Amino acid sequence: MNIAVLGAGSWGTTLALLLIEKGYDVRLWEYHTDNVNVMRETRENVAFLPGILLPERLLVTNDIDEACRSAGMLVTAVPSQHLRSVLSHLSTKKLSETIICNVAKGIETESLMTMTEVIEDSLPQCRKDNLAVLSGPSHAEEVSKRIPTAIVAASVKSRTAKIVQDVFLTPYFRVYVNEDLRGVELGGSIKNVIAVAAGISDGAGFGDNTKAAIMTRGIYEITRLGVKMGAQPRTFAGLSGIGDLIVTCMSKHSRNRYVGEQVGAGKPLQEVLKSMVMIAEGVPTTKSVHALSQKLGVEMPIAGAVYQVLFEGRNPHDATEDLMTRDAKGE
Repeated sequence: MNIAVLGAGSWGTTLALLLIEKGYDVRLWEYHTDNVNVMRETRENVAFLPGILLPERLLVTNDIDEACRSAGMLVTAVPSQHLRSVLSHLSTKKLSETIICNVAKGIETESLMTMTEVIEDSLPQCRKDNLAVLSGPSHAEEVSKRIPTAIVAASVKSRTAKIVQDVFLTPYFRVYVNEDLRGVELGGSIKNVIAVAAGISDGAGFGDNTKAAIMTRGIYEITRLGVKMGAQPRTFAGLSGIGDLIVTCMSKHSRNRYVGEQVGAGKPLQEVLKSMVMIAEGVPTTKSVHALSQKLGVEMPIAGAVYQVLFEGRNPHDATEDLMTRDAKGE
């Protein structure tokens, strides 16, 4: 199988390397020509995955037609808010038999669509049962070093999920299957908002007790919204729910926790974002989740507090006090 990976950030590059290692013909598409030239010349993704060798067999290109030619699978690793514009270049392609596996974690801010919904909307010729997501607790920095990792492949069609499982499964990258596509992609997206909250807690000088409360009550919020949107509640107790939440709230590699930490310490959000090379998906997803919670009438006090701190200039200590003094209730 020929596989095209769209997006040469840290995660897209890492998955391309994993697939090359398994013997697939992989083409990695990168938008910026300068980055393509550097990767070709140095055989290293200096900007996003420094220190990891890119084998000669990996074709790196900024020609999306070249990348996708004869591909039996597309892996979309494009930041969520840019996925639609990238897919617009594929609108005339014959993709009815192509498996499209999304690995980006986010919710489009304008449409409030999940990434598979964006794919369906942008590429009406592709079949829904050929769509899949790959999600779970998986930092690229660790997977690229073959550190043991477990993740979930989900599709509405079990056969599609199993194909994705077989394609990505290695002795260090264990892939489970799940038919709750909606739940898996929502868990991977919304947990980034809670990770920002955990980072704000760190930056504001709170302790482990506070972070544990944020994570535990946060998974309730994720589940409430997910179930309202058609997901299965048990999905959020798995790898793409609580598993991804734990690693994103706790890890030194977490961009979302880092953004929250800097904002919690008093730095302006835009200053923090400008200082980063990589994208923190939790920032735009906070807007999407806030809008969805209001639209669907789902109570999400932690996500709402994150929205206030990021976009309304609320003091983290004041937001925390409000959370702590809400009406008493049962767990």
